[in-house]
Amino acid sequence: MGERLKNKVALVTGAGSVGPGWGNGKATAVLFAREGARIFAVDINPEAVEETKSIIDQEGGECRVMKVDVSKSEEVQAMVDQCIKVYGRIDILHNNVGIVVLGGVEEISEETWDRVMAINLKSMFLTCKYTLPYMEKQGGGVIINISSVAAIRYTGIPYVTYYASKAGVLGLTRAIALQYANKNIRANCILPGLMNTPLVHESLKNVYGGGEIEKMVEARNRQCPMGKMGEAWDVAYAALFLASDEAKYITGIELIVDGGLTSKYV
Repeated sequence: MGERLKNKVALVTGAGSVGPGWGNGKATAVLFAREGARIFAVDINPEAVEETKSIIDQEGGECRVMKVDVSKSEEVQAMVDQCIKVYGRIDILHNNVGIVVLGGVEEISEETWDRVMAINLKSMFLTCKYTLPYMEKQGGGVIINISSVAAIRYTGIPYVTYYASKAGVLGLTRAIALQYANKNIRANCILPGLMNTPLVHESLKNVYGGGEIEKMVEARNRQCPMGKMGEAWDVAYAALFLASDEAKYITGIELIVDGGLTSKYV
């Protein structure tokens, strides 16, 4: 066990995984615990977040869990209140919730637009809204929001709601970073590139290879300069750095974790 987050309390949303393997939130919650943080892990799927807790428990860490729909204000407020009740503070807020829905502007419905914006963007507004007063009161804190390279590049996949919502995360994070900079509260984004995670498998399996996950993985690997997609641990270690005191003078940044993808001309 490490000590980079010793005595810290981390609230991690989307801490479960949509399928077998390691999603970004699950890996981050486990890694934070390995580095000494006490974890308050939430997910809309109670079985998924309980699995994350069981891993942390088996490794000797400390974790509490809660079923939360982070797109709903009353549930987010209850989540923050419960974390404060259990641990007394929130040092790190890690926002990892997001969904992918295929469709361009003409294809998607207004209801789909509203749903994706609520889950991908409004959720982060709500978690920050209810967490920031406690961070300000305790004298500091760290917010890490997971965006995507889709916020700054067109990836070739028609999911306009994903592009728009992930770009919104950048603006939200930047505004918080600057407004709270003199209050010892840091806010940063992580922009993962092409990742090999359960969410990607579930969301994009029909875009590549006719529904065959192996063909989808092969196709996405070929797009990456390093010859392979990233994994959840790549995002988790980036989050660990931003959450730690090693990054105490870093705020308002967009940390790209993409194996060089966005540096390509084509």
